[in-house]
Amino acid sequence: MVSPAVNTKKMTMIEGVRNAMDEMLKENEDVIILGEDIGVNGGVFRATEGLHEKYGEERIIDTPISESGIIGNSIGLAANGFRPIAEIQFLGFIYPGFNQLMTHATRLRQRSLGRFTVPLVVRAPYGAGVRAPEIHSDSVESLFTHMPGIKVVVPSNAYDAKGLLITSIDDPDPVMFLEPLRCYRSNRTEVPDGKYTIDIGRASVLKQGDDISVFTWGAMVMDTMKAIEKLEEEQNISCEVIDLRTLYPLDKETITASVQKTGRAAIVHEAPATGGVSNDVISLINDTSFLYLRAPIQRVTGFDTPVPVYSLEQDYLPSAAKIKAAIVNAVNF
Repeated sequence: MVSPAVNTKKMTMIEGVRNAMDEMLKENEDVIILGEDIGVNGGVFRATEGLHEKYGEERIIDTPISESGIIGNSIGLAANGFRPIAEIQFLGFIYPGFNQLMTHATRLRQRSLGRFTVPLVVRAPYGAGVRAPEIHSDSVESLFTHMPGIKVVVPSNAYDAKGLLITSIDDPDPVMFLEPLRCYRSNRTEVPDGKYTIDIGRASVLKQGDDISVFTWGAMVMDTMKAIEKLEEEQNISCEVIDLRTLYPLDKETITASVQKTGRAAIVHEAPATGGVSNDVISLINDTSFLYLRAPIQRVTGFDTPVPVYSLEQDYLPSAAKIKAAIVNAVNF
């Protein structure tokens, strides 16, 4: 749902994220932000730049280097009426806090028979392609889609980032808000002033097409769109491109309707293939649309290895050539 916009401004994704937090901090005094170097320094990627000066150290809280402490304290605050936004500097650093998420954040509503909820947002940049050292580039979104009780949101542009983050902060339950590093400053989109929301669990059809449905998310949206633009020029293949935006819950209606329209599907993500979210999309298509398929479903993914050192990083990421080859294979099957 998008409310009427008065004015818009072109923003990068990081500016869209900051703008969303500013709107919510202004609206609700229970909204606070916790994380490492987020105060005076404005965060490792400057997502909180200027917010410390505007809202003070009691709401923009610098924490020790302790992901478990950041998330654990945020859970306690959320259960007692606050709406904390926990910033983890890189998703690959979240593992010490994974126990807090798995054993407490996702279960408190059920454990307390609905007496307590955890309106917590955990923001974390993730993904390869920025020449970062080991662990900084992991794409482990499927670890969280397997955890009942937490939603998993992945924007790919500033407009979606602002609307989805506002919705996530308003949500009564925990949300993992994963921000693809390569999208932070790689493009600008028009972003409305003021508060607007985008429903969690609603995918975005970026481009209508007739021959194949291509599902992707995060930074791979940019690569997929570029690959398809060339492919359609070269081979006259009409691709429908869908940015899933929410990995849990998946937008079952949009996925199903698109595959039943085109009869073919490809899924593109940079995470390893084994256990990846693409498996859930394929299962959904098999459950709902198997008899509509005219070709096996294609996957284009990262490898089942840690993200390599930066000199090999581009070999790890799905390339335009691989995306194009998968689509051609499906269409010519």
